Amino acid sequence: MELLSAEEKERYSRQIMLEEIGEEGQLKLKAAKVLIVGVGGLGSPVALYLAGAGVGTLGLVDDDVVSRSNLQRQVLYSEAETGEMKVFCARKRLLSLNQTIQVDAYPVRLTADNADKIIGNYDIVVDGCDNFTTRYLMDDTCVRLGKVYVYGAIREFDGQVSVFNGREGFSYRDLFPEEKEMRDVTHLSKAVLGITPGLVGAVEANETLKLILGYGDVLSGKLWHIDLKTLETHTIFL
Repeated sequence: MELLSAEEKERYSRQIMLEEIGEEGQLKLKAAKVLIVGVGGLGSPVALYLAGAGVGTLGLVDDDVVSRSNLQRQVLYSEAETGEMKVFCARKRLLSLNQTIQVDAYPVRLTADNADKIIGNYDIVVDGCDNFTTRYLMDDTCVRLGKVYVYGAIREFDGQVSVFNGREGFSYRDLFPEEKEMRDVTHLSKAVLGITPGLVGAVEANETLKLILGYGDVLSGKLWHIDLKTLETHTIFL
């Protein structure tokens, strides 16, 4: 049986104290493989918290470069990295936080040609993207491969999170069945408070940890929503 090293016990001591985690749970985190599709506003807090928690393998998919307009909310990056590929900057930042994990960087857009190959290497897929096309592709691939899809989306001061369990339970298509109508939406505002993706991404990371460790009430079959202007939250049962 694999045991934690003295360094790992020290690094993760505060969460190992939790009854829901312990050393056995920490070993589950070490063995877990999580793919984050999009390392922008949502993907930044997801990646940072999962790396900090000790998720053993993180995959990062993004074909974009860092721009100045990202820095207001994409906390993985610095001004000095403007113009550089996000996945490589993110990989460097995550390994500077935790050198004991593995970070795989995919400087590409997720497409029908590469989705099976990339997603097939991971246990859980976390949504950090900002478009409906990629979300439907992730959902279809996760259903086909039996992977869990942690969904998150934001707009202005609002955010929502759900968990779609591969071949079991609800999928993204169940939540939004009219794909053509969703793809045709062109009026969505790009305005967003920087804190919105930070909070929603943290909730996505939380759901991911719950899935790996098997504790708590996962948002499977439920859609959680928050309005940051009022701090009102509600959960819809799907």
